[in-house]
Amino acid sequence: MNKIGVIICSASGADYETFDYPVEKIHINLHLNDVLFRDFVDIKAKEFYHRIKNEEDLDIKTSQPAVGEVLEMYKDMKKKGYTEILVITISSKLSGTFQGCVLAAGMIDGVKIRVVDSKSVSYGEIYLLNEAIKLIKEGKSVDEVADAIEKIIPNIDIYVYVDTLKFLVKNGRLSATKGALATLLKIKPVLRLTSEDGALIPFQNIRTSKKAIKRIYEIFEEKTRGRKVDAFVAYTDNPEFGEEVRATLLKIKPDLGDVKIVQLTPVVGAHAGHGTLGVGFFYKD
Repeated sequence: MNKIGVIICSASGADYETFDYPVEKIHINLHLNDVLFRDFVDIKAKEFYHRIKNEEDLDIKTSQPAVGEVLEMYKDMKKKGYTEILVITISSKLSGTFQGCVLAAGMIDGVKIRVVDSKSVSYGEIYLLNEAIKLIKEGKSVDEVADAIEKIIPNIDIYVYVDTLKFLVKNGRLSATKGALATLLKIKPVLRLTSEDGALIPFQNIRTSKKAIKRIYEIFEEKTRGRKVDAFVAYTDNPEFGEEVRATLLKIKPDLGDVKIVQLTPVVGAHAGHGTLGVGFFYKD
């Protein structure tokens, strides 16, 4: 009988969650003023958001784990008796982690590895992981599990409110000129993480924070009307805001039952910045 090992990248926030199945984590790198930190291992969310909020000139970069590091993880899992390994990564449009995991998989024999590009991030990855664990417990093979969760990916929709454009400019997602103009005009962009290819794209530019959040509520209501969905709220350094948004989503759609609330891990917050908040939902019908 095959024994399936499970790996997920730290951009998922899996380090802050608990699971009823063994889950290994690949930790993405965070660079603050050229000092290397491994996500969660060397720096947690609370410390990270405090620093970016209070250190104005903090230089922030991220980098994918080395292929050799991922290969060693595969080898270690093989030694533990795993014959198959499922790997779930952040969207390949947001990080090179997926490609690194694929390259490492081609460097080892004697264990079958399936790497799934979640085309998502944060709880979008966790949602796929939870579904995968259910299928593994049912006795499915790694190919059956990977095929099944890849079919879920098109049913994930995520919208993101960005409070400051500073970090989008820093990481090249927005030009400095456009960023300065948008800041001057008090524009609060709403972004969408597309499940078609996993890219984070501008959805709508809105004046003022209040109107931006209101627009996300409208999108949620429009997109989920008459449909069965699960939902989540992802916050950065603003848990009270996250709880407020969660409560509003439940008022909009009482049949949700509950809305998962999670904090964005540092390597994701490095690109979004403090004050950012995301709303995601999963179509179940």
